Amino acid sequence: MTAAATGKDEPHSNQSRDQGRDPLARHRVTLGALGEAEAARHLTARGMVVLDRNWRCDAGEIDLVLREGRTLVVCEVKTRTSVRYGSPLEAVDERKAARLRRLAARWMACHDVRPDDVRIDLVGVLMPVGRRPEIDHVRGVG
Repeated sequence: MTAAATGKDEPHSNQSRDQGRDPLARHRVTLGALGEAEAARHLTARGMVVLDRNWRCDAGEIDLVLREGRTLVVCEVKTRTSVRYGSPLEAVDERKAARLRRLAARWMACHDVRPDDVRIDLVGVLMPVGRRPEIDHVRGVG
């Protein structure tokens, strides 16, 4: 029986509802997904292995979880079309880095993974219109 037939609303997040109404929100989601794909390509070309993408729990989201040798790498990806409001990497502050550390611990617990080392990396992706993406990878920020 459909939600309309039962008179009940189907559950959905405010985020998905807002994205449906707001073209700018849809653009940001699409831009973010493109940036994450570029970051994943860049990192795998350098020998990393993607273990997870867009992993979510009640505490937040990890964009990319990778393995580099025996090191687990939790990677935050920030994508922009210009540096008008600062570089993509400037969007990650100490509070965000601390949250990524907590999320890394949650991911490892949920997946029963005990790596030799854990590292937090940032990837800034600048995607100017009509030009190739520029990728800036910063290793070990937290």
